[in-house]
Amino acid sequence: VVTSLGPRGMSGLRNVKMATDLGELLVPYMPTIRVPRTGDRVFKSECAFSYDSPESEGGLYVCLNSFLGFGREHVERHYRKTGQSVYMHLKRHVKEKATGAAGGAIPRRRNGKVFLDLELNRDFNGGDYEYEDEAKLVIFPDHFEIPLPNIEELPALVTIACDAILNAPSPYKKQESDSWEEEIQVSKHARSLTQQENGVRIPPSGWKCAKCEMRENLWLNLTDGSVLCGKWFFDGSGGNGHALEHYKKTNFPLAVKLDTVTPDGADVYSFDEEEAVLDPHISEHLLHFGIDMLQMQRTENGHHTDNHVQPRVSDWEVIQEAGLKLKPVYGSGYTGIKNLGNSCYLSTTMQVLFSIPEFQRAYVGNLQRIFDYSPLDPTQDFNTQMAKLGHGLLSGQYSKPPMKSELIEQVMKEDYKQQQRGISPKMFKALVSKGHPEFSSNRQQDAHEFLLHLINLVERNSSGSENPSDVFRFLVEERVQCCQTQKVRYTQRVDYLMQLPVPLEAASNREELIAYESKRKEAEENMRPPPEPVRARIPFTACLQAFTEPENVPDFWSSALQAKSAGVKTSRFASFPEYMVVQIKKFTFGVDWVPKKLDVSIDVPDFLDLNRLRATGLQAGEEELPDLTPPIVIPEDTRGENLLNTPEIDESSVMQLAEMGFPLEACRKAVYYTGNMGAEMAFNWIIAHMEEPDFAEPLAVPTYMEPDLPSPSLPTTSALDNQPPEESISILTSMGFPRHHTIQALKATNNNLERALDWIFTHPDCEEESEAMSDTADTEPNDNSYELFAFISHMGASTMSGHYVCHIKKEGRWLIYNDHKVCLSERPPKDLGYMYFYRRLSSC
Repeated sequence: VVTSLGPRGMSGLRNVKMATDLGELLVPYMPTIRVPRTGDRVFKSECAFSYDSPESEGGLYVCLNSFLGFGREHVERHYRKTGQSVYMHLKRHVKEKATGAAGGAIPRRRNGKVFLDLELNRDFNGGDYEYEDEAKLVIFPDHFEIPLPNIEELPALVTIACDAILNAPSPYKKQESDSWEEEIQVSKHARSLTQQENGVRIPPSGWKCAKCEMRENLWLNLTDGSVLCGKWFFDGSGGNGHALEHYKKTNFPLAVKLDTVTPDGADVYSFDEEEAVLDPHISEHLLHFGIDMLQMQRTENGHHTDNHVQPRVSDWEVIQEAGLKLKPVYGSGYTGIKNLGNSCYLSTTMQVLFSIPEFQRAYVGNLQRIFDYSPLDPTQDFNTQMAKLGHGLLSGQYSKPPMKSELIEQVMKEDYKQQQRGISPKMFKALVSKGHPEFSSNRQQDAHEFLLHLINLVERNSSGSENPSDVFRFLVEERVQCCQTQKVRYTQRVDYLMQLPVPLEAASNREELIAYESKRKEAEENMRPPPEPVRARIPFTACLQAFTEPENVPDFWSSALQAKSAGVKTSRFASFPEYMVVQIKKFTFGVDWVPKKLDVSIDVPDFLDLNRLRATGLQAGEEELPDLTPPIVIPEDTRGENLLNTPEIDESSVMQLAEMGFPLEACRKAVYYTGNMGAEMAFNWIIAHMEEPDFAEPLAVPTYMEPDLPSPSLPTTSALDNQPPEESISILTSMGFPRHHTIQALKATNNNLERALDWIFTHPDCEEESEAMSDTADTEPNDNSYELFAFISHMGASTMSGHYVCHIKKEGRWLIYNDHKVCLSERPPKDLGYMYFYRRLSSC
């Protein structure tokens, strides 16, 4: 039987008596019908443009050529754009099970009524529901419908294609099975690796290549503990290949990438096997060099917890507002996002972004234009998937309250449950995490890092159109001062969020914390249970003050002295964004390499005035550092070998310029003469010098050596160890100087008492500035201020564990977004947030 549904919705019925009739009907379309092959992704559970599925009222249409799925509202667009006429229409009918004479539900029989290999909606996984699946072929534009199965009457190719589509696995499961994590093999060196007993211990941060100045893409050799840089990559990242050179000299085969160490593993590379490998003994091999990666374990609910840390149930209860009868809300802007398993970092970030009008306008406001001009595979188009997600969150189509009859029936059954289902971000997550080793995994991630990753994607995909991420963009003015000559240099850089340090020494309950630490140590020594942890209460003004304080510049080279010297840097705002993101730097590493989160409460204000942090530029009486070339860097040779006098040149910047077509030697000179400040600065040098006769000549470098200078001590990495020695503080405070001023002076001078005293006398304005910080956090708005409208909170011990929720203020009321649940907030825990989002009230 073939049903014809005309363009006007008029239906007619005609009988097809001969099998050849169906074959003739499909003959014109046979060249376009394909059978899914290995590697083809079949989207039979979700529309490419919406969150419609076979369970939706209109079902789902799957193209028999591209295998993309489309809801009723979008299938016509695909037909008009591609000319593909044959689709398989899938519909799943969900209904309550019939009850037997004894009142129990009749078990669902395994028959032909359920034949779709679909991921069931978890809200229907209970025993009270059963399913009936329906499939048919639909031929556009006349909407001819052919019920399935029709094995005897359909051409063999069509039958095979339909059967393959119905039995195809989820495209996301296939992606996971084909991921790099599954393909990596155990290294042949892992079990027999010999590690040297050389006493090497790797600190939790502050790493630098032993052969050059690289501080990124660093690899730890698992045999001797050498920290060396990796190779250069074509995207401009990488290093100078010193890790590979080390292997060629030593034949030490295995290395681990330092910034990938997590409780779940690490990225290991075998130079001998020339590929990424698995090391079953990685925890033992890392522990040999002081890196303990097994301090955390995964719990049954998909989150992580520390093995040796007393669980803080109160954190989870306070942030999620547990124990309160929160009222669910429905409609536009109140749609939740299902947790795919540690995907809450993505969900909370996207909920906040799509509460911002600029993001709403860029994607949802341009929905039809984006969809109409989307590529043939919209599942791989960033703007399409952003528009889809934004419409799903804002339309209210997927956030409808239950009908009164359903509520009454549930109450009668004493089985009332929240009916908020939310939308599943599988297609979106698969796209934005593609090729990223962390976000493509199922591990928990840092919401701050994902926000920056997403801003990067928005910028890359906004060419020629509105870039909504510009609302976060601002300029930072960095002032670097040579401590010996007092000369300064001002530079600017782009940033997208303000990172506030957490000065634990400024805790208002300092005595309580000291008493707790004493009790904790006593309990540990006497093998008794630890006392109840005490949360540090940090004034927000102290965090702002810490942000403004000078910080040491590692390996500072003074162009005034033509030598290394002590240098300090301060940061101010050269411009202000429309939306200010404030991240509280709660996450750090312990000395044992265990990632941890500072347990602090901060009185974050509703209104924030940052005008006092405005940049000033070069001031009267200040003298600028000379604009001279950087020094020749002589690589340290730990083996005492004689090395050539070669300059330090950022090869990644050189290759970026060379790819633009400039001569290689000119690129090397440009990078050298701009002090390795990046490809953009070097490009400007090339434009200014490309007419010179020796433009493409090899770099000629003087052969002088730098004078030996004492190396300034680096600041400690732990937040608890960031305090100068108490003895030094006491000496200066006994002279009548305020404590916070003495701490600032000691930090700026590497804890040198004599220089710190001079610093205090030459920076009397810092005390006034500290006192003025209290005016920066206001309780009422003024002409130059921001208003808090959202914040993301984290529960757990580190970014690799726990759970994220967000609170957003809409229409004058706070709401909590906790995965698929959206409710009115009764007590928004503003003091426990991780990232805060402020809306600009007026021009600054």
